[in-house]
Amino acid sequence: MTRRDSPPENADALDGVFRLQEDVFARKGLLEIGYAPEPRHIVARNEEIRRLATALNPAIGGGAPNNTFLYGKTGAGKSLCARYATGRIVDAASENGVSIARATIDCSQEDTETRAVRALAREINDPDETRIDVPETGFGRSRYYRLLWDVLDSRHDVALVVLDEIDRLENDELLLQLSRAEETGKLSRCSVGIVGISNKVRYRERLQERVKSSLQEREIIFAPYSRDDLREIIRSRSEAFRRGVLSDEVLSTCASLASEEHGDARKAINLIRHAGELAVGEESETITVDHVQSADTLAERDRFQTLFEGATAQQKATLLAIVSLALVERSRTFRTTDVYAAYEDVCADAGLTVLSKRRVHDLLREWEFLEVLDITRTGDGRARGSYLRLHLIEDPSVIRPVFDESSRFAGVGPTSGATATTWSNI
Repeated sequence: MTRRDSPPENADALDGVFRLQEDVFARKGLLEIGYAPEPRHIVARNEEIRRLATALNPAIGGGAPNNTFLYGKTGAGKSLCARYATGRIVDAASENGVSIARATIDCSQEDTETRAVRALAREINDPDETRIDVPETGFGRSRYYRLLWDVLDSRHDVALVVLDEIDRLENDELLLQLSRAEETGKLSRCSVGIVGISNKVRYRERLQERVKSSLQEREIIFAPYSRDDLREIIRSRSEAFRRGVLSDEVLSTCASLASEEHGDARKAINLIRHAGELAVGEESETITVDHVQSADTLAERDRFQTLFEGATAQQKATLLAIVSLALVERSRTFRTTDVYAAYEDVCADAGLTVLSKRRVHDLLREWEFLEVLDITRTGDGRARGSYLRLHLIEDPSVIRPVFDESSRFAGVGPTSGATATTWSNI
């Protein structure tokens, strides 16, 4: 036996991890992000599904479906309902002899017009039937559009195009092209319906007027799930665990923690999965409330660590200013003027250039986009005027350790202002 193959001194203690384990999970796949739940697992969204199906219904007979935008916070069930409703429409149309192409484009990945139209053409195309090749590279935007129109007219009566995270597209030209394809003669046979999905309710305000006019879309707002809804969502996935593993108290704790974050169903499901993994690590036969609470802290820290690693030094400085205020003031809501003053202190201590108020506002908006902050305009009456108010969604006690681990900000010891008070009181 070579030195590399020699067993470690504590080999007996490791034996357990190399044997098939009976743990709390029965069908863990039911808790994975990519899992497409059965209809019985879709909770509290019948009205939204009904409205979307009504908008798309003309496609069943080969007519032009209505463009529809779905708005709501992350984890509100928008993508789930879009997948379910469009799937049912495709099946119903097939029974009537109508061919519908359905494609879902992740605009966070395919964020340029060229990438998006290329991905759309490739997903819809079947080269064995169309005899059309859609290469991954080598063509310009206009060529990919021509291929898309050829593919659609050669095979389909209707196309349902789901644009997930539509607000991540760099411009709205794709929407214009898709919504006007028939009118401009690009398509002679196939009609196109767009289902746009966004976390940003005001996304439409960013569109060009000609795009708004062309789309004429319907809007469906997905309200956050309630605590009771979230409990039922978790209960609907209970088949992922062995019998007797979950208690009502654990379900309620998961639902309560997730409802605090805008009723996020993804968080609720991820939370119970992480809690199960902690139980497995402890060789526990059940999931406890302690497992859930520990999983919540770890999940939030991991999520924020990922966001933090991708941020610039100036982005980190704006956030550190808010975290500092939150820990000192025992509040999570502040005026932008207070945040900017704290930001100046952070820059002084970290040796960063102080940016203008407008640029700092833009950086704060980026944290809002990542759902770390909420920014609203409010006021104290006519005498004092309106102002922007920032609310820190994330728990500052979860964010603080991430700063401690960052080489850029580790060891920063403010000597004045809000941040000085923060570090001296933590």
